[in-house]
Amino acid sequence: MTRVELFEKTPKSLLNKGTGFLTDYTHTLNPYAGCAFGCSYCYVRRMPVATFRQKEWGTWVDLKRGAAELLRRELRAARAKGRVTIFMSSSTDPYQPAEHKERITRSLLEVMAEEPPDFLLVQTRSPLVTRDIDLLLRLGERARVSLTVETDREDVRKRFAPAAPPIAARLNALERLREAGVPTQAAVAPLLPSSEDFPRKLLPLADRVVLDDYYLGDGSGGRRSRSLGVERLYEEDERAQWYDPSAIRAIRERFAAVFPEDRLFVSQAGFAPGP
Repeated sequence: MTRVELFEKTPKSLLNKGTGFLTDYTHTLNPYAGCAFGCSYCYVRRMPVATFRQKEWGTWVDLKRGAAELLRRELRAARAKGRVTIFMSSSTDPYQPAEHKERITRSLLEVMAEEPPDFLLVQTRSPLVTRDIDLLLRLGERARVSLTVETDREDVRKRFAPAAPPIAARLNALERLREAGVPTQAAVAPLLPSSEDFPRKLLPLADRVVLDDYYLGDGSGGRRSRSLGVERLYEEDERAQWYDPSAIRAIRERFAAVFPEDRLFVSQAGFAPGP
């Protein structure tokens, strides 16, 4: 297991303008910098937050101290100007292992429960998100949890994202969230090799599903992902067709045979804010 170094930082700002793939949002919010999950396909590996660090992605995490009070000030200022929609998080996982102890993400949710934005999307791959069901319920329809479940095959997960939470734990988390009444989304992103039964497994667990691949979803038409050499992992698994740009159309057809049209989305449209 890779040792992860934790560093303490005091940020000057937390809310950043939504741009590019997340232009539908007024703001993005990252409780941490860096991510201990260190997934092989993570496009953030090629973004400045990682490339300027000169440390391998997945080996370091910055803890943002004073985040709650800073968010409170920034949120009030943003709300005074109009509609506020927040994507949490764009370049880290808000529920990575450090959150168990540090509870930075929970402190931010406490602020938002008291002074809610118009919409909040929580993007994570961690079952730890279920710890905060109480706060998510206070946000009601203003919040949606998008839980990444790239595949239903644990052997594939171990090949591409060995430090990420097991698939079974994520499916259980989706079930717990939906049963509690939290709006849920399964993000099959990026597309990893999966079984034909995958859509049927997700149907009772998620209100909606979004599919995404390296070409639509990495913000560079697939260039960042190609530079990571992820295609090699597909070739080793003898499933190179899953990396092809045509794969998302085939998988969408598979999901469309199970999911109603209004519960199935592709790429950016699926991550957009609610009404």
